[in-house]
Parts: sequence; C-alpha cells; structure tokens
Amino acid sequence: MTFWYAFGLTLAIIAAHLLLRSLIHRSLMAIGHVRQVSETRVLYVEHVFHFLLGCATLMVLAGVWGLDFARLVVLASSFFAVLGVAMVAQWSILSNITASITIFFAFPYRIGDRIRIIDKDDSVTGVISEIGLFYVRIRDDNGDSVTYPANLILQKPVRKLEGKAPGEQPE
Repeated sequence: MTFWYAFGLTLAIIAAHLLLRSLIHRSLMAIGHVRQVSETRVLYVEHVFHFLLGCATLMVLAGVWGLDFARLVVLASSFFAVLGVAMVAQWSILSNITASITIFFAFPYRIGDRIRIIDKDDSVTGVISEIGLFYVRIRDDNGDSVTYPANLILQKPVRKLEGKAPGEQPE
C-alpha cells in the first residue's frame, strides 16, 4: 500500500469517525428530548459512546497503517487485560456506568417522579431529584437527600407512586 493511498484512507476513516460522532450526538440528544432527560445526563452517555467509537477508529487506523492484525490483537488484548485488572478493583464504577446507560435508554421513571425502592430492611420513598452517571438521587419524605447507586436501582423493585409527598401543598 502506498503512502498516499494509506493517507487518503486515513482521511476517509477520520471523516467517517467525525460523521458517526455527529450522528451519535444527534441521536442521543433526540432520544433525550423524547424521554425528557437533562442534557447533562445525555452528555454522560455520549462520552461513553464516543470513547468506544474512538477505540474502534484507532484499531482500524492501526490496521490501515500496516500494524499486523495478530499484533493488533495482542496489543488490544493486553490493553483490555490491564484494564480488566484495574476494573476488578473498581467493579462498582464500571457496573454503575453500565447501569446509567441502561437507565438512560430503559428506565421508566424521570426526574420529578415519586417512587419507592423496595428493599427488605431499608426501603426508600421519595421524589427523584437527579439521575447521574453513578447514582440516582432521591429527596425522601423527610426532606433528606438519598443517593442510590445506579446499579442497585436496577436490581431492586421500584414502584411509581401517585400523588404528592406528605406535607406538600397541592398546586
């Protein structure tokens, strides 16, 4: 493969990368708008998708510039092995990020909804005040803020409650 051919292919791959980034951005913003999700939350999810797209683009570019596929696989598997060892120590972080993406696409509740997270010994009842990358923040009936890990809210039964919190005035 000549230098100019590889250079042209590199430019095409970078252009495709930028086009896909734009498509991801517009798609996620549209989904966020339809689901009435805050722009900050959409940006959290967008960063994860952009990171994955960047990794894929770098692997394709490495192949274009002549990095042997077997070596590329060894490089990628070494990288992911190190990343895996690091993440085992921080499994809850990876679990919460994955849960946050799931919550973005499939969580049936929104900010402002009154819910009860049913847990044997420590159920939480209140209004969802924030949904972040690692947690869901709930304002309970006493006015306290409860931070619930995103991965746990997907593992527990959640009931949507109708009506206002005790002591809240009707509109």
